[in-house]
Amino acid sequence: MNIYHSIEDFPSDIKTIVSIGTFDGVHKGHKAIINRINEIAKKEGFQSVLLTFDPHPRHVIYPDDQELRLIHTIEEKIDALSKTGLQNLVLHKFTKEFSRTRSVNFIRDILVNKFNMKCMVVGFDHHFGKNRQGTFENLLELSDLYDFKIEKVEPQNIGKVTISSTKIRNAILDGDCKKAGFYLSSNFSLHAKVIKGNQIGTSIGFPTANLKIDNEWKIIPKEGVYAVKVSIKDKQYFGMLNLGNRPSISDDSFVIEVHIFDFNSTIYNEGLRIEFVERIRDEKRFSDLEQLKSQLKIDEIKCKQIFNLLI
Repeated sequence: MNIYHSIEDFPSDIKTIVSIGTFDGVHKGHKAIINRINEIAKKEGFQSVLLTFDPHPRHVIYPDDQELRLIHTIEEKIDALSKTGLQNLVLHKFTKEFSRTRSVNFIRDILVNKFNMKCMVVGFDHHFGKNRQGTFENLLELSDLYDFKIEKVEPQNIGKVTISSTKIRNAILDGDCKKAGFYLSSNFSLHAKVIKGNQIGTSIGFPTANLKIDNEWKIIPKEGVYAVKVSIKDKQYFGMLNLGNRPSISDDSFVIEVHIFDFNSTIYNEGLRIEFVERIRDEKRFSDLEQLKSQLKIDEIKCKQIFNLLI
């Protein structure tokens, strides 16, 4: 997959099949669109292109509303898209000035003239241009004017539910990792760096790696205890992760800490990938560390049962 970090960097001599969007999460609906542009590109001898933006347009257009958290960081999005067969990814910096581009100028000047677009594939709810004024009907009119084909991919449903990034974010915020993973067709994951903790876990027989997430926009699941998969240097382990304010510990600070089963190496400053498999309980307050230790033993058994680790 070729990666371009601005529209200007893309070579104009390539005939293309294009789709556009934020594609947060690269879920089943997104993959249906990408599969279609790949299919057309192969059939027609063109190249598939996805134009997406960083930062997320909502963070730029509504500077006073910064509540939106994202399923994927840019690095995670690139990794997910690289596995779809997409040929070209254009990551364009989204600015207020760019947001004011009129829909007809966007189609004519960028997609037709710069990307040499011969076909465009969009999702069922796609809008584009200034104030999202461009509709599928506008695209149909412009396709005749500028000689490109246009297709719309219908919503991807599971039962009666239409898959969307918003529904996945809500599932993550509710702690429903199974639902989020089903919509994504993979476990929700995050990347974090191991930092120094207060060693309380070690003192009660459950050493933990304290984690720091550097990306401010990354969505964080609901507080609680989770069964997780942990990847360290491309090797996978299993474990249990606590996310929250540790009400039983006096400092009461928000932490993400993971206990990795059958693991005793020092990994400070190491980067980990955490996959959230299942939420097993809410955070609880314990009167002393012995009660906490007893609960952690129960949590360990539950997590190991999920992963079929008990003999």
